[in-house]
Amino acid sequence: MIKVLLADDQKLIRDGIRSLLALSDKVEVVAECADGTSVIASVIQSQPDVILLDLSMPVMNGIQTLGALQQAGINIPVLILTTFDEHELVLKSISCGARGFLLKDVSLDTLIQAIAALAQGGSWFAPNITQRLLETVKSSDSTFTMPATLEPLTEKELEILQLMAAGYSNKEIASALYKSEGTVKNQCSAILAKLGVRDRTRAVLLALELGLIS
Repeated sequence: MIKVLLADDQKLIRDGIRSLLALSDKVEVVAECADGTSVIASVIQSQPDVILLDLSMPVMNGIQTLGALQQAGINIPVLILTTFDEHELVLKSISCGARGFLLKDVSLDTLIQAIAALAQGGSWFAPNITQRLLETVKSSDSTFTMPATLEPLTEKELEILQLMAAGYSNKEIASALYKSEGTVKNQCSAILAKLGVRDRTRAVLLALELGLIS
């Protein structure tokens, strides 16, 4: 049974998600939070496997909560639940370590699949959101261009790219792959150069769009 902590300021949304997940024998909601201020304490108390996090919350929003989790050294995977009008927040959430995001009107089967993927160390990005985010980045950033020809990434670079998509820092990637942090930093720079992007967020979005990572 995958234990889930649900953080959303709208009780109706929390009740709805909890009721849906109760239909599954794979997932259990073990704690609920109405804003980000109580997430860390709830994590310590309930020890969830995955955190479902809303972005637009009062007092402490989703981005601030992600930052607080990082500062506290809590590495529990976070799945963002969002809406189409929150592109900038979603981009920031990826940069802050979120390992997946979905729309709130997602089907139960997809939500459970996403939760299971994160619990197993993977990530889950809704393809329709990824495409819209990439279009937003393209239209708002004149330096972002889809490469006409893509220089092939090595197997190791693809592995690093997958870890980047899962929200791992260079230090965490180095530890996972038994490499020095400097080596990983150089490989990340090579990945950005091959993809023709200037930061990790754009690299992840483009890699998802191109099907390089899942």
